[in-house]
Amino acid sequence: MSKTAIVTGASRGIGYEICKKLAEKNHQVIAVARSQEPLNNLAEAYPQFIEAYPTDLTQEDAVSRFIQSVASTYDGIDILINNAGALIAKPFKELSLDDWRSQIESNLISAVNITKQLLSHFNTSAHIVNISSMGGYQGSAKFPGLSAYSVSKGALSILTESLAVELSEQALSVNALCLGAVQTEMLEQAFPGIQAPVSPKEMGAYIADFALTGSTFYNGKVLPVALDDPE
Repeated sequence: MSKTAIVTGASRGIGYEICKKLAEKNHQVIAVARSQEPLNNLAEAYPQFIEAYPTDLTQEDAVSRFIQSVASTYDGIDILINNAGALIAKPFKELSLDDWRSQIESNLISAVNITKQLLSHFNTSAHIVNISSMGGYQGSAKFPGLSAYSVSKGALSILTESLAVELSEQALSVNALCLGAVQTEMLEQAFPGIQAPVSPKEMGAYIADFALTGSTFYNGKVLPVALDDPE
């Protein structure tokens, strides 16, 4: 049965690959990101299955307009993948309060905003998947320069556990995947020259499959998805 999925951070990297994988499985995909051109290219490649919605997820009004458009077009949402995020790599002593606010806005508030506004539009047994990081996974190795990023992703993990409880009456499942090293632009920014063991295409396929089937086995879980921490 075809499902309708919203994927944020869809203009590049892992989000881009998640959309492609879902479309190749004949699911309807609502691709969301700030960057319009790559989203349009994605939608043009899969015109039957992907629709592009350029949106700034940190802005309440922009998300409201997006939700109104989606609600008028689709009969409810089955999957939400909160993949949008950003990374600022700076030593703690150099991070400004604006840097901290930016990381929280991009990596936490964007997910809070779209999830809250979608609550009345989820279908029964819908699955919310929050894409966190091993940097936000308790007990994992931590790295210099990533304190703001890791804290914001750790907050997303705790949000996952909290929402699984609060949304249980709606029969919604909420899980988080804490990703390890994937060969993305963001990883290169944090660890220049690193060669990750997993490609965006491979991780995108894994996340797409988890979004489709993971709620059968998990709810309220924060799951590490990593061969190792980056070194």
